[in-house]
Amino acid sequence: MIKRVLGITGLLAGLMGCGHGKPPLDNPSQGTIVIAADESFQPLVTQLTSAYSGIYPETHFKIVFKPEQEAINMMLRDSARMVFTTRKLKPTERAVLDQRKIIGATEKIATDGVALIINKANTDSLITMAELQRIFSGQTKQWDQLKGGNQKSPITLVFDNNNSSNLEFVLSTFKIKDVKGIRIFTTHSNREVIDFVRKNPSALGFIGVNWISDSDEPLSVELAQDLRVLGVSDKLNPTKRDDYFQPFQEDLGMQRYPLRRPVYIVSRETHPGLGQGLINYITRDAGSLIIHKLGLWPRIPYDRVINLKK
Repeated sequence: MIKRVLGITGLLAGLMGCGHGKPPLDNPSQGTIVIAADESFQPLVTQLTSAYSGIYPETHFKIVFKPEQEAINMMLRDSARMVFTTRKLKPTERAVLDQRKIIGATEKIATDGVALIINKANTDSLITMAELQRIFSGQTKQWDQLKGGNQKSPITLVFDNNNSSNLEFVLSTFKIKDVKGIRIFTTHSNREVIDFVRKNPSALGFIGVNWISDSDEPLSVELAQDLRVLGVSDKLNPTKRDDYFQPFQEDLGMQRYPLRRPVYIVSRETHPGLGQGLINYITRDAGSLIIHKLGLWPRIPYDRVINLKK
């Protein structure tokens, strides 16, 4: 009789644990989720998720790198739990989650920059926002039309993808709606942009700065070789080198680099799961150290406590 009672109890416990056939919910220390991200954030997302899984070995992240709009769409249709993006959701996108009564979360985690890169043979390493505006409006087409330009060749603007966050951000910044009159070439990744610029002295490439800003990462050092990163000024008539800024940490944090942008995590999570665990790690824990190491500016700096003894 005792064995029979124990058997029934075990069966009931098993049924309750199975949740009528549903898989158990993930939590901050175990489980598997899909993350979508724009490819310009690949080094950032890879290092953050790898570090988190190193702390919690039972967690697994399936990362899908897509152009920004496609990445957001994956999250909206529940093909991804969360997305790394340069913007908050638009009202029409937010409405998709509202219809399903999903509150989710939107957290700014860092300030990033779009880096402008040129071939080392091109010695014109400074440019103004006004000059960029004329390039994107089709008024300036040749390098020698720029102040300090040393090449008699057309300017080829190189981006990673037709729908990438890099292209969308730059076109939005300069309020460009029609690119027909502009010499634009698109590749398939930020790394391909770097390779194209390295081989073409007339190219002006646009990449996420985290691809080349980590001086401790061998890949970043390798990719940055034989390239120049342009200094950009938002002054109409800059008079000295100090009027120009590059997309590196201090100038991003002090808001001096003109082509800076935020980095957000947007989540559709409806329970305190693995996604929220990752967000907490990035915003409240040592994840900000990784952002800092990558050369970006973390929204919340990691507190370092130093004990001084006599």
